[in-house]
Amino acid sequence: MTASLPPLIRYQAALLVGSYRWLPPLLAYAAFLAIGVQTGGPILDAYGYAAGGLLPVSVWLARICATNEPPAARSCVAAAAGPGRAHLAALLAAVGAALVLALAGTAFVALLSDPHSTGHRVAVPVLPATGAGLLTALVCLLLGIGIGALCSPPVLRRPGWGVPVGLIAALLVLVLGASPANAALRGMITGSERGTVAVPWLSLAVAVPLASAATALACALSGRRG
Repeated sequence: MTASLPPLIRYQAALLVGSYRWLPPLLAYAAFLAIGVQTGGPILDAYGYAAGGLLPVSVWLARICATNEPPAARSCVAAAAGPGRAHLAALLAAVGAALVLALAGTAFVALLSDPHSTGHRVAVPVLPATGAGLLTALVCLLLGIGIGALCSPPVLRRPGWGVPVGLIAALLVLVLGASPANAALRGMITGSERGTVAVPWLSLAVAVPLASAATALACALSGRRG
């Protein structure tokens, strides 16, 4: 009988925790926040900054989880649960790890930042700003996981290409105007200038199917892995 998905996710999460490969992306994101989030800075700017930094970290986590399993164990799990389901569990474990960082980053910004606009002239409501910041982080998280899925086996099979391709793709997603991540971040910056909260619903509505399609492609090709 095919194994259900929750035990597979717990298995992949345990592999991630036990491998300590989560530690470098955690430290990198913590350093990114410590450097860029200033005490008393505008809250919406800080949320945008924290969300933008989460995107390459999510790419990193997706690559870690997609390649974390030893070959023999991967073959056994794929035989028992199906290669697509096993690969999906690995990527969902990466989503969980990135979501923990997103929540921690959001809490960090909420504690340190000033709930005012750029220039500290207009008051910004904290709860709506926090909700918008968390959704912006979710947009970047989903796109990062999608990029990581496409820059890892079985889609990209050359190990040396995964990291540079993933970093370039993350940079392009952040800076290109057509990207939902860029739109969400611009909304946070513009909102900070005006003292208004822009919730990135449209960006999220675009990011979800993009990340889902990338994940589905990776899972569909997972039978290629040897």
